[in-house]
Amino acid sequence: MDFEVLLRNFNIVDGSGGDITIQDVGIVGDKIVKIGDLSSCHADVKIEGNGLYLAPGFIDVHTHDDINVIQQPEMLPKISQGVTTVIVGNCGISASPVTLTSEPPDPMNLLGERDKFSYATFSQYAQAVEAAQPAINVGALVGHTSLRQNHMDNLYRPATNSEIQAMRSQLRDSLEHGALGLSTGLAYASAREAPTEEVLELSEELSHYDGIYVTHLRTEFEGILDAMEEAFDIGCHGNVPVVISHHKCAGKANWGRTEQTLRFMDERSKTQDIGCDCYPYSAGSSTLDLGQVTSDFDITITWSEPEPEQGGRNLADIADIWGVSLIDAAKRLQPAGAIYHNMLEEDVARVLKYPKTMIGSDGLPNDPLPHPRLWGTFPRVIGHYCRDEKLFSLSEAVRKMTSLSAQRFGLKNRGLIKEQYYADLVIFDFEKIIDMASFNNPKQVSAGIEYVLVNGNIVYQEKSVNKKRSGKFLYRNK
Repeated sequence: MDFEVLLRNFNIVDGSGGDITIQDVGIVGDKIVKIGDLSSCHADVKIEGNGLYLAPGFIDVHTHDDINVIQQPEMLPKISQGVTTVIVGNCGISASPVTLTSEPPDPMNLLGERDKFSYATFSQYAQAVEAAQPAINVGALVGHTSLRQNHMDNLYRPATNSEIQAMRSQLRDSLEHGALGLSTGLAYASAREAPTEEVLELSEELSHYDGIYVTHLRTEFEGILDAMEEAFDIGCHGNVPVVISHHKCAGKANWGRTEQTLRFMDERSKTQDIGCDCYPYSAGSSTLDLGQVTSDFDITITWSEPEPEQGGRNLADIADIWGVSLIDAAKRLQPAGAIYHNMLEEDVARVLKYPKTMIGSDGLPNDPLPHPRLWGTFPRVIGHYCRDEKLFSLSEAVRKMTSLSAQRFGLKNRGLIKEQYYADLVIFDFEKIIDMASFNNPKQVSAGIEYVLVNGNIVYQEKSVNKKRSGKFLYRNK
């Protein structure tokens, strides 16, 4: 039997969480067609394992790459980590369906400026991704905040019944054209005034299309259990799976409470389908939120429109230089971005280890000084937490980044090294793999990623993206 690509004698971590085996993988077109001893077979391209590891391509379930997959289709920050698929449209903000009459509201501005939002329908966005053919695959959620700004003249109030019906109609159209589900960002001011009932009504649309509900909780601070209960109730009402985005217990008064939150998740999981994602860092990043300004932990400013020279400095240092309070300094800096060092490392490790936790970077690709998670999340999970800290086995680490994610988001025939599955694959050196991105120098390619294949094509090698890109837009359940 002849193959287009033959991968010989690799340590195969197949994504299932099972034992690592040494086998060959034969690829024809965009599919894995044979696994086993293929030593007598011929191939156009042959790569020898020589002790390297082969895994399914990593799936980044929590990204804000909505516009970047079109504007910067090489997607170096992700493909260089071994990521072959991204899920966009998280935290209630999506590039489609969107019609703007002014600059995008916070936090939609994280995705880009007004001129970047040119996809009035979900199908227009999907077509634009297909035309750009990024290096990676793209699946998309519809953002609740995006729907709100399409149909409301004021985001700082509950939606009226007619506005909710208009949102439902637009969500329904998006689901019909392949959207994966709905995301909310109820912690943000632009969605905070949305009562639970507003989201309950939208969730009813999801059940007709096997959609998923993904949420940045109303709070990740002291009220987190109530916020989780709200999310689970919404999923229960819509009879759809729920994913808690970037699960954490933020704020000093909240540290250590992941024991409670994960116990609560286990309890509700007995009666409904629940999961979460997490990034492997004890600091988060978003727009500068006055509600999170505190002296309890460090806050680093990543960008500021009125004070751009303050990017990279701590908020406390800026306040001292200006001779003002933290809150007054934050007001002067807005609109701005920030990194919040607001988590306990033990909590991060506990959530990462939790069996229902997928991995998502939550990277912000348009930040001038991005959180290092944008470039380093997936190698850090393997290199730091698996190999060095021994938090879990390599098989379990890979499962969290591949099959668990594919199953959760309905990505058919992806996430496993299996015959007739798509050939999304990453080849890495287990001894060398590690994130190189740091808070001071975040735009760094990770070490140890040797090759990345997307839909059967070698897209990344020798730390560069090949000219031929082969990413696809992934429609729900197709």
